[in-house]
Amino acid sequence: MRLLPTLVALLVSFSLVGPIGAESFTFTAIPDQDASRLQQRFGQVASYLQEQLGVEVNYIPVKSYAAAVTAFRNNQVQLAWFGALSGVQARQRVPGSRAIAQGYEDQFFKSYFIAHRSSGLLDGGSAAVANKPFPLAMAGHTFTFGAKGSTSGRLMPEYYIRQYLGQAPQQSFRRVGFSGDHTRTIALVASGAYEVGAVNYQVWQAALAANKVDLQEVQVIWQTPTYPDYQWSLRGDVDRRWGQGFSAKVKAALLAIKQPELLGAFPRSAFVEADNADYEATRETAIAIGLIDES
Repeated sequence: MRLLPTLVALLVSFSLVGPIGAESFTFTAIPDQDASRLQQRFGQVASYLQEQLGVEVNYIPVKSYAAAVTAFRNNQVQLAWFGALSGVQARQRVPGSRAIAQGYEDQFFKSYFIAHRSSGLLDGGSAAVANKPFPLAMAGHTFTFGAKGSTSGRLMPEYYIRQYLGQAPQQSFRRVGFSGDHTRTIALVASGAYEVGAVNYQVWQAALAANKVDLQEVQVIWQTPTYPDYQWSLRGDVDRRWGQGFSAKVKAALLAIKQPELLGAFPRSAFVEADNADYEATRETAIAIGLIDES
């Protein structure tokens, strides 16, 4: 007859930690660079979070921006490193979810427009790019964005194309493509497969520093004004699954990252607080150009 009290005790213990299987906290990230780079970056983050949170933490890769949003919506992941647009899309699908942290540099993000020498748009170098006027002459050339759901590789570049050229990209350029990620955008423009492209400025700078860009072949021709971009977004139901205060622990752990090897993998100098209101302009821009519904 001692079986019943033991069974009750086990049921109570399960109720305190959440549903069976909830102990494994899982996160993902938009695939904005090649898979090996992402595995290195986020494998380190998983180990760090596991130590800080005291629960098993797993990183799972995804193959597209849309897949990252879907995994977040379906509760396959509870935390995700999104761009501004993918974060807005994901949080819109999961009531109660919120942006909790961003890189210091993400407050002042920008996109570069790059061009191949065959375009005739190069002017001798990438110096003083901040002072260059929008290159109206790129109309009629071939153009590649990054991923369709990328903020820096699609949303903001398209916004400024529409603003300055007065029409959608499909009407502005001879051919429009989507490379899938920033690294491939650079490669496609550098090869001449596309004459012009839009790229995350940090990926461009990293490629330049690694001597992977030939400035005789491809150069920056314009940069956008700054905007908020990447952020960590967290589902709103994690406290129910892992206990009251768990969401605060996740946020505190991300903000406390100081290790150069972790920060350098992003690359970011620090993580700072973020909230959903920081990305309202992103949501409004995406609505204006038809990338998300207003609801």
